[in-house]
Amino acid sequence: MRYLIALLFSCLTFLAHAQMNEIIITKGVDKPIKIAIVPFAWSGGRIPEDIPSIMRGDFRFSGQFEAIAPERMLSFPRTESEVHYRDWKILGAEYLVIGSLTFQNGRYYASYEVFDVVREKRLMSLASVNGGEANLRDIAHKISDEVYEKITNIRGIFSTKLIYVEAFKRPQQYRLILSDIDGARQRPLLSSRFPILSPVWSPNGQRVAYVSFESGNKPSIYVMDIATQRRQQMTSFKGLNGAPAWSPDGQKLAMALSKDGNPEIYVMNVLTRELRRVTNHFAIDHEPSWSIDGGSLFFTSDRGGKPQIYQVSLATGQQERVTFDGDYNARGRVSPDGKSLVMLNKRPGSNYHIAAQDLKTGNLRVLSETTLDESPSIAPNGAMLMYATRSGGKGVLAAVSLDARVKMLQPPRQGDVREPAWSPFF
Repeated sequence: MRYLIALLFSCLTFLAHAQMNEIIITKGVDKPIKIAIVPFAWSGGRIPEDIPSIMRGDFRFSGQFEAIAPERMLSFPRTESEVHYRDWKILGAEYLVIGSLTFQNGRYYASYEVFDVVREKRLMSLASVNGGEANLRDIAHKISDEVYEKITNIRGIFSTKLIYVEAFKRPQQYRLILSDIDGARQRPLLSSRFPILSPVWSPNGQRVAYVSFESGNKPSIYVMDIATQRRQQMTSFKGLNGAPAWSPDGQKLAMALSKDGNPEIYVMNVLTRELRRVTNHFAIDHEPSWSIDGGSLFFTSDRGGKPQIYQVSLATGQQERVTFDGDYNARGRVSPDGKSLVMLNKRPGSNYHIAAQDLKTGNLRVLSETTLDESPSIAPNGAMLMYATRSGGKGVLAAVSLDARVKMLQPPRQGDVREPAWSPFF
C-alpha cells in the first residue's frame, strides 16, 4: 500500500510538472535506451519535489532514452535483493535505477543504485546526494548526471543552467532569465524597458556579460555577478558596442566596437579595461568567439560581399576565411572539443538554420528544420546545442544534438524567448 500511494503521488507530480515544463521531443534516436527509474522509498509524508519524476524528464530530454512510466512497472524494489531482473526484461528495460529518500536535521538524503538489466548485474554501487528542500531538483539533476555518464561515458548536462532573454510587447519589457535547462525554476536576473542582447556566461559560471540599451539610445556592454546581481558597465563608446565573448581563461572579453568609425573586433582586459584592436578592414566585422586554446578569434564579416565566418590569429594577426557553404554564415561558436564550428547558415532559397562545420574537413551539416533559427549555444559536453526559433507565432527555445539525431522544442511562454546561453559545468 505504501508503494501504491508513492506511485500515485509520483504520477500526479509528474503530470503537474509536465504541464509547466513539458519538452516536446520532435525527433529522437531510432532505438532509445529504455531505463526504469523506480519511485524512491520514502516514509516522511508529502515531498515538495519528486526526484524520480524529475530524473525521468532529464533522460527524456536527452532524446537518447525512453523512461518507463511507473504505472507500467511490475515491482518497486528498494534494495538489490528485491531486484528481479525478469520483471524489467519483460518491459524491455536495459537499465534500472532504485533509491530511497530520508530526511534528517533539515536535509534530504537520496541514496541510489544502478543495475544493468541485460547483464543482470549492479552497474553503480550505492551512492548518496544530499541537500535542503530548495535543492531537491539539484539532487535529482545530480543523480541524472551521474547515471547518464555511467551508461554513456559522456558527462551529463542536467545540472547546467540556461540564461535567455524574454521580451514582452505590451508593456514593452525585456527580462534576463536564469533557469534549469528543462525550463524549471525560472528566475529574472534583470528587468528593463530597454532591449537586452547577447548574454554569455563567464567560463567559471559566476558572471554573465550582455548588451543593454539602458544607457541612452546606444548599446553598452555590461557584466553581472549572477549571485549578487551587481553590475558593471564595461563599455560606453559611441556607435556599436556589441557581441561580448569571454576568453577561455575568463580574463578578457572580445567584442565588436565601431568607436573608430567602422565595426571592428576588439579584445578588452576585464580587470584593467585595456583595449586591443584585432581587425582593421573597411567591411563590417562583428560577432567574435574564441578558439578553444584562446589563441585566435572567429568572427563574422561581409568583406567577401556576404556574411561569412573568418578566423584571426591573435599572435600574428593572420586572417583566413573559414566558411564557404551557403551565402550566409554567421554567429560561429566552437564546440568544446574544438572540432566543430556551429553557426547560423542560410543557403539560396532556404530559411535560416543552425549548422555545424567540421573544422578539419570543412564538411557542413544542417542541424535544424525549424523556421528563422538564430543564436546557437553549445552544451558544455558538446553533445547538444540550444537555439532560438519561432513556433506558433512566438519566439521559443529549441535544442538539437550535434549529430542531428535528437531534436526538441520547448512550448511557448508568455513572452518571446530569444538569445539562449548554455552555462559551463559548475
